[in-house]
Amino acid sequence: MSKDITVENVIEKLQSRFQPEAAKDINEVYQFCLEDADDFYVTIADQTCTPTVGEHDDPSIILTMDSETFIGVVTGEIDGMGAFLRGDLKAQGNIMLATKLSKLFRR
Repeated sequence: MSKDITVENVIEKLQSRFQPEAAKDINEVYQFCLEDADDFYVTIADQTCTPTVGEHDDPSIILTMDSETFIGVVTGEIDGMGAFLRGDLKAQGNIMLATKLSKLFRR
C-alpha cells in the first residue's frame, strides 16, 4: 500500500476526481468515520461534491473503517465489497449508496 498517501491527500483530491455526470439524481451525505483519523463527510448535491471535516447531523449513510482500509478502497487496492464482507468496513443507513461511490469518483 502506498505509504505516501494520507487521508488528508484523499480528501483534498475528492473534488478533482468527482464525476458530476454520475451524480445526476443523487442528493446525499456520505459520513466517513475513521477509527484512526479525523471523521469527515461528503455532500453530493446538484452534481457537486463538497467534503467537510467533522460529523454531519443527519447523514444518508455512515461508513466506518480505519484509514488504511479507506485509502485502499479509494485507490482500488482493496475491494470495498470484500472489505465490507470481512468486517473491515461497516455501513449504517442507506447501504445501497455505498455501491454508487465507485461510480462517483475516478480512481
